Amino acid sequence: MNLHEYQSKELLKKYNVPVQEGIPVDTPEAAAEAYKQLKVQFGNEFAVVKAQIHAGGRGKGKIRGTEQRGVAVGKNAEDVKTIAGNILGGTLVTIQTGEAGKVVNKVLVAQDVYYPGPNPIKEFYLSILLDRAKAQNVIMYSTEGGMDIEEVAHNTPDKIFKVWVAPNLPLQGYQARKIAFDLGLSGEAHKNMVKFVTNLYNAYVGLDAAMLEINPLFKTSDEKIIAVDCKLNLDDNALMRHPDLVALRDITEEDPTEVEAGQFNLNYVKLDGNVGCMVNGAGLAMATMDMIKLSGGEPANFLDVGGTANAQTVEAGFRIILKDPKVKAILINIFGGIVRCDRVAQGVIDAYNSIGDIKVPIIVRLQGTNAAEAKALIENSGLKVQSAILLSEAAELVQKAVSA
Repeated sequence: MNLHEYQSKELLKKYNVPVQEGIPVDTPEAAAEAYKQLKVQFGNEFAVVKAQIHAGGRGKGKIRGTEQRGVAVGKNAEDVKTIAGNILGGTLVTIQTGEAGKVVNKVLVAQDVYYPGPNPIKEFYLSILLDRAKAQNVIMYSTEGGMDIEEVAHNTPDKIFKVWVAPNLPLQGYQARKIAFDLGLSGEAHKNMVKFVTNLYNAYVGLDAAMLEINPLFKTSDEKIIAVDCKLNLDDNALMRHPDLVALRDITEEDPTEVEAGQFNLNYVKLDGNVGCMVNGAGLAMATMDMIKLSGGEPANFLDVGGTANAQTVEAGFRIILKDPKVKAILINIFGGIVRCDRVAQGVIDAYNSIGDIKVPIIVRLQGTNAAEAKALIENSGLKVQSAILLSEAAELVQKAVSA
């Protein structure tokens, strides 16, 4: 589950991670008031207005049809109000959103951290995630933080450092000090970086995060280390341990069909192909998508109905798949282990009758317990449903459907 920047920063503060303070607002007038509050609190003339969407590249992205960036500096209350007005309600297009972009419903009015002082300021990059190949958490960091970190990783990979931490151990002191040394810090800044990284790692573990990225990680002119931005992705499988975090979910940032599928406990991911597929089990789903491609089609989705498919889940899956206008055929590939094939077949028939006139070909491949009985049910239903038992038969039917 992805979180907005302002939500992520509030969570980091609970772990004593210093962050760039800010106030989330949803109107231009509220943005002006937020500026005034921040000026009283911190004394800075400037404030940063940041679009709140679940995507990176906001600083380079633009509101569609305008030159307004997704992150901009306001010089006074009226300036902040104008910038917020230009961003709110607009569609921000970034390198991560693609041309579709994302509608901005909130902005974060944040304190200016680029104030002058006795020491030079510096931007770093730091992220924590699971390295599956090593079965360990990895902290990646670089002296080259900011908007061009992708180019840094591509062009100068030697500037990306890594430290691995065993999941059952805390971040060790020598590891935190190594990170600070690698970033070229000394004195007070070095001490602050050690504390920052240690607390940040504790937040990553404590929140059951899947990914935690700070870019830029900022050293101020008075040697403070703070998170200016934060991208936090929580592990969905661990949310049962964090009911308070579930309330932070913003479904307006998610694909509507994926949200609907979740209401029926369906694992659904929309793709760009022309063959909808409904399968039970992630492994079988991957094999099914491979089969669709080998048959000359392209999978339109990943849809796993789980091991207890019934008429309700099958009907919900049908309705979700049929919302995609690109779908030219639907392939149902079910292995009857936990659930009997004849029950799934009856569910397909009931769902077909409930939905009504379905214009795309439907291919049903049922294998496992009571597969023969299931095939007979499909063939005797009188519906426009083609059945198969062998995978090769299903592949042939898919090929005919997409080439018709």
